[in-house]
Amino acid sequence: MTEKLYETDSFLRRFTATVTGCTQEKGRWRVTLDRTAFFPEGGGQPADRGALGGAKVLDVQLSQGEVVHTTDAPLEVGAAVEGELDWARRFDLMQQHTADHLFSGLVHRQLGLENIGFHIGEELVHMDFGAEITPVEIDRLELEANRLIAENRPIRVLFPDDAALAAMDLRSKKELDDLEGAVRVVEIEGADLCACCGTHVAATGQLGLVKITGCQSYKGGVRVFMAAGERAVRLAQREHRQVEAISGLLSAKQPEIVAAVTRLKNDAAAAHLELGQLRSEMILAKAAQYAGQPHPVVFEGGLAPDDLRRFALALCERGAALAAVFSGGEGNYKYALASDGSVDARALGREMNTLLAGRGGGKPELVQGSLAAEQAQIEVFFTERGLAE
Repeated sequence: MTEKLYETDSFLRRFTATVTGCTQEKGRWRVTLDRTAFFPEGGGQPADRGALGGAKVLDVQLSQGEVVHTTDAPLEVGAAVEGELDWARRFDLMQQHTADHLFSGLVHRQLGLENIGFHIGEELVHMDFGAEITPVEIDRLELEANRLIAENRPIRVLFPDDAALAAMDLRSKKELDDLEGAVRVVEIEGADLCACCGTHVAATGQLGLVKITGCQSYKGGVRVFMAAGERAVRLAQREHRQVEAISGLLSAKQPEIVAAVTRLKNDAAAAHLELGQLRSEMILAKAAQYAGQPHPVVFEGGLAPDDLRRFALALCERGAALAAVFSGGEGNYKYALASDGSVDARALGREMNTLLAGRGGGKPELVQGSLAAEQAQIEVFFTERGLAE
C-alpha cells in the first residue's frame, strides 16, 4: 500500500519516492509509488496535479489502498523519482476544504444540521444540508466564520486511539466503522471536529475570507454555495465591478440600485402592456381593410407569432372564410391560417408545408408554422386553389 504523505503533512510540496508499478492504458500511464504527497480525488476534493519524474500528473485516484497517478509519460519501475505538486492548485483546494469544515461545523453546532454532501468545483464549493437555512441564519453564520478566521484558530490533524475516539463529539459524514485503518480527525479549535481524509490549512487565518454566494432548495434541504481565499476575493472583485457598472448605467448610487432596477422593471412592464394594446389596435385596424373578403392572403412585416394568430382570427371575424397572414422575408416566412369552419385550415396547412418546404400544425380552425418559400410561390399556391383575392 502507498504511504500517504499528505495525511500527515498537507504542506509537503516536493518528495522523493520509488516507482512500484507502471502500466499503459489508453495513451496514458498508471503509476504507483511506495509513498506520495499527491492527494487522490475523494470526499468531494479533486485530485492534485503536478509533475513526477519529468512526467505530468494528470489525475490521481485511490484504488484498493494504492494511490494511482495518471501520467503523460512512462516511469521506470524501481526508479527513484521526485514529485512536485502544483502548489497553487493544492493550496486553493486546502482553503476550500477547510472553509467547508469551518462553515459546516458552525451549522452543526448552532443549528444541529449535518453536512450530507460536499464538492469543490472549478469556481465555487457547494455544501448540502438536510433542512432549510434562512437567509438571516446564512448571513450570521458567514459573519461568525470570518470572525473565527480573524482569530487565526489552529487546525490540527489527529489520529486518536479507540478510547480517545470514543470520547470525541465528532461531526462526520461517514460511519466510523466504514472507515479503513486509523481514523483521521481534523480539528478546528472551538469550531469543528470531523473525520476527514482531505488536506487542510494549518490555521483559520490562512483562509483569508469565506463568502457565501447563494443558496437553493435541494432534496428537501438546502445547497449552499461558497468561495474561500483568493477565490472569494476574485469573486468579490468581479461582483463589485458589475455592481459599479450597473450603478453607472442606472445613474443610481450603489445602495440604491435595487430600487432603481425595480422602477425600471415596472416601467418596462407598463410599456410592454401599452405596446401590446397598440399592436392589437393596429392589427384590428389592418384587418378592417379586408372586411368582407372571403379569402384574404396578407403579407405584413414585423409580426410576431402571436400577432399573426390575432390578425388571422380578426380577418375571420370580419367575414373571411379562410384567412392567411404571413410575415418575414423572402425564403423565410412565418404564417397563420384561420378558418371560420367552412374550410379545414389544418389540411390546407399540411399541403402548403409539403409543397413549400414548411413546418407547423394546429387545429382545423387555426394553423401556425413557417415556410422556406418566396412570396410569389405562396401567392401562386393560394391562387391555384381559388383562395386568393
